[in-house]
Amino acid sequence: MSTPSKMKVEIWSDIMCPFCYIGKRKYEMAVKELGESSLTLEWCSYQLDPTIPLEKTEGINYFTYLEEKKGMAHAQVLEMFEGITAMGKEVGLQFNFDKIIVANSMKAHRFLHFTKTKGLSNDAEELLFKAHFTDGADIGDTVALVKLGKQLNLDEKEVQEVLESDQFSYEVNQDIREGANVGVKGVPFFVFDRKYGVSGAQSVEVFKETIEKAVREWWKENPSIQMQGTDGSSCDTEGNCV
Repeated sequence: MSTPSKMKVEIWSDIMCPFCYIGKRKYEMAVKELGESSLTLEWCSYQLDPTIPLEKTEGINYFTYLEEKKGMAHAQVLEMFEGITAMGKEVGLQFNFDKIIVANSMKAHRFLHFTKTKGLSNDAEELLFKAHFTDGADIGDTVALVKLGKQLNLDEKEVQEVLESDQFSYEVNQDIREGANVGVKGVPFFVFDRKYGVSGAQSVEVFKETIEKAVREWWKENPSIQMQGTDGSSCDTEGNCV
């Protein structure tokens, strides 16, 4: 078995999870502050609510979705959104909850697996999060996803053919099964070299500490490789975002 040239970091995530967007940014800030270049990132699919209809229906806004699904009072939903919005602003993200369209994320996850074959999954994640939480795009809509693919310079016809088939459904479901095997119960869930886990949108300092510890051990186990560089908020399967 060949020795990997970089340490793998896996992130189980769902596009409809606001803390996944925040966690992504905090992880990136930690990596940048450390100047760490010995990591390779792999996004893994997870669905918070697979019961949302796959078929395109009249868009349900996020307020109605949480009020009906969780029985939350409108004031509670507003308070939660205000808190998430404030957290987002701290890391330079804009959440427009009044624009969000609730949709089944399966098609978006299949799109992400397709972009992975092109080496563009991290860029695609960023585009999808912004489209969903900031721009109010329908992540379950083929036309919307094809437009995002165009921003990645992907062939529009190829993207459409993938989305109109069931391609990459197996890979999405395999990620979900593997997540269960490693103990994923909510997202985001970061796994460092299959040794350390960080659950939720933890602080930048927590990410830095975990990265440093994991990378230090990884280098000890891979001394022949030339060095190239030196529980928080989450959403669970019940739709709780805390």
